[in-house]
Amino acid sequence: MKIAFKFILIIAFSLYFHTSFSQNPIIEDFFTADPAPIVYNGVVYLYTSHDTASVTSTNYEMKDWLVFSSTDMVTWEYRGAPVSPQTFSWATGDAYAAHCTERDGKFYFYVSTFHKQDENSQGGAAIGVAVADSPTGPFVDAIGKALVVNEMTKDNEHGWDDIDPAVFIDDDGQAYIYWGNGSLKWAKLKNNMIEMDGPINILNPENFIEGPWVYKRNDLYYLLYASKGDKAEQIDYAISSSPEGPWEHKGMIMESVPNSFTVHPGVISYKGKDYFFYHNGALPTGGSYRRSICIDYMYYNEDGTIQKVIQTKEGVHAVQ
Repeated sequence: MKIAFKFILIIAFSLYFHTSFSQNPIIEDFFTADPAPIVYNGVVYLYTSHDTASVTSTNYEMKDWLVFSSTDMVTWEYRGAPVSPQTFSWATGDAYAAHCTERDGKFYFYVSTFHKQDENSQGGAAIGVAVADSPTGPFVDAIGKALVVNEMTKDNEHGWDDIDPAVFIDDDGQAYIYWGNGSLKWAKLKNNMIEMDGPINILNPENFIEGPWVYKRNDLYYLLYASKGDKAEQIDYAISSSPEGPWEHKGMIMESVPNSFTVHPGVISYKGKDYFFYHNGALPTGGSYRRSICIDYMYYNEDGTIQKVIQTKEGVHAVQ
């Protein structure tokens, strides 16, 4: 009996140690990327891209978007794959970075994929919107066509500049959408969340590549994005007194990640702490096309500037 009890204690301690002190990457059953966390009714919902490329693949293979949930930032429950390019009759190709937000009890899922050649577009990257009554779906195409097609933005010659949407709703209720590769695009959204409310604006933040993330803390607005590092993407940020800019570049807050050329930020405050989500290629057989999401703590200086985010294998501790 004593031996069995001792064995149980050893197993329990091992599980606790693994959970609490060796968390990153946080999901091991899938290769996940492009984290988009939100907090709703006391629960964190994490929307992710899903890398399905083989070990020998030389390009992305991403067939759907996944969602996970947690109430302690350590235990993540898989909640399914509620959206894929097949959700949209106009879409083709892979499921690139996406973002979900809630408004008036509905959940709007903004995706980047590619557009079929038809009367609305001759192809290229496009942004669509799906809607659901629950954060885990089921989601349906909200407008029956793309919100953004390649023909709407002409500042870049390449056809994949309309990717990586991120939506921010300001305190006054005005919604904004940001996206882009090679340049940052942004526009206002109408209250229905499925129509533009004005022109598309083009910005060129310092070192910007892709993957914008916008949020407000106190009286400052923050723009985080994947930027040009020495050999691979890193995370830079800028601040402003308005979600429309102008944006003041403040520098790099996270260096390039292990075993992945890309990186993608996501930020939330939850139960009194600030969390920074990103992806790397650290899982066994991982890499730039087989990525994995991690979480580390985020800290601010008294003036609102962001301290450098330290990447750890330990990750974050469970919260109650």
